Amino acid sequence: MTMEQFAPMMFGGLILIMLIGFPVAFSLSALGLLCAFIAIHMGWFQPEFMQALPLNVFGILSNDLLLAIPFFTLMGSILEKCGLAEDMLDSMGQLFGPVRGGLGYSVIIVGFILGAITGTVAGQVIAMAMISLPVMMRYNYNMRYATGVLAASGTITQLVPPSLVLVVLADQLGQSVGAMYKGAWGPSILQVLIFAVYTFAVGVVKPEHVPGVPREARTMSGLALWGKCLRGIIPSAVLIFAVLGSMGGLPGIDTAICTPTEAGAMGAVGAFVLAGMHKRLNWELIKEAMTGTMRITAMVVFILIGSRVFSLVFQGVDGAKWIEHMLSSLPGGQIGFLIVVNIFVFFLAFFLDFFEIAFIILPMLGPVAQKLGINMVWFGVLLCVNMQTSFMHPPFGFALFYLRGISDTLFKAGALPKKVLSSDIYLGAIPWVIMQLILVVIVIFVPQSVTIFLDKEVAIDLDKVKIDAPTDKSYNDDKNNQNLDDLFKPKPGDAPASGAK
Repeated sequence: MTMEQFAPMMFGGLILIMLIGFPVAFSLSALGLLCAFIAIHMGWFQPEFMQALPLNVFGILSNDLLLAIPFFTLMGSILEKCGLAEDMLDSMGQLFGPVRGGLGYSVIIVGFILGAITGTVAGQVIAMAMISLPVMMRYNYNMRYATGVLAASGTITQLVPPSLVLVVLADQLGQSVGAMYKGAWGPSILQVLIFAVYTFAVGVVKPEHVPGVPREARTMSGLALWGKCLRGIIPSAVLIFAVLGSMGGLPGIDTAICTPTEAGAMGAVGAFVLAGMHKRLNWELIKEAMTGTMRITAMVVFILIGSRVFSLVFQGVDGAKWIEHMLSSLPGGQIGFLIVVNIFVFFLAFFLDFFEIAFIILPMLGPVAQKLGINMVWFGVLLCVNMQTSFMHPPFGFALFYLRGISDTLFKAGALPKKVLSSDIYLGAIPWVIMQLILVVIVIFVPQSVTIFLDKEVAIDLDKVKIDAPTDKSYNDDKNNQNLDDLFKPKPGDAPASGAK
């Protein structure tokens, strides 16, 4: 066996060991160390090569950008549990309910708003299902549409800034988080519009699937209803503007006054304030939010360490060169590379979490994309659009698992009139996955959907640069300048300097 053969075998072992289901962080570390022993035994690199591993691990853990992850996670955990979702869904549901498909529109809009301030798929899907699913079933919404819109609106949080996925992608691709956030706004808005157009089409083609809620069923109307809607939207909008605007993550804002870590800390403080405004701030909420934050942060750190062990050994056996040669030689140039990579990531997302894809696979793909001249912000947002489908894939999508669990709980508690079948959840997800893939195609072939909000690069033509140096004449103008000798020449009547003869 040669080193050229070992790199593909090591990559195949990576895919196999992740499909087994053992925790990825420990699987990566074990596979990396095993391959390191084999490589050292075969003489492909010396044992001293592994001395770089501790420095790499400490270098990762000292990365200030990754401190934004626990802050944004804490912000999302607090807002997830403070009742904001319930208030917004109730008010939006009453506002749009009488319209055909109105409950679907309210779920989509609230999902977008919550995605911009929470960033947690699990909490968003569960909260929206607890409030909206019983109401949709009460007014005879089609079960597959209801489960599909709830799951899809929960997963959009992975794309809407300040998404944790975008923070990780920015770190792995060496781009600013603010630029990544700006690039994600276009696809986020497009995704919401695609979902809304589909809901409208269902209302036209099969109006019995998305009936309007009778007006007499509303408990509020007029100014009181609009006031309740605004009480949920305005504080949320202020928090979004403060967090994203301070780090240059909003279109039209070119200057960042905070790092992502500082913006995340400010967002966490803002989440405490919003929870207090909703009178839900208590020690139980704080304890649950901090526990969830610690679990996610620990998971990210261990995946980072495991991926660093594997990637160091993989580079030692020239695995990066093998990946680069294989992907850069694909037919079709940039488009061919993007199509193959997105198909590959789409199928990996059946089995892997987005953190695992970002930390393990992206470091292999990023250098190739950069060599092909692909805009790295566009590439990162494109992968983020693709990875949001990982939560919707039947039968492994986590959003579907969350929906399955909460629907069973609601049925046992008597909140649902009948049991939600697994077939309805899985089949209901398929149209929404297709819509997410349509967005992937749009982003590939219409890159302006990402770059339209990015700061314009200032192009400098070096051939036209002109440097004007002052001429001697400008320095010898008798009217404006004096010769230095004249300035220091003694004047009549001056006393001679000390030591002068």
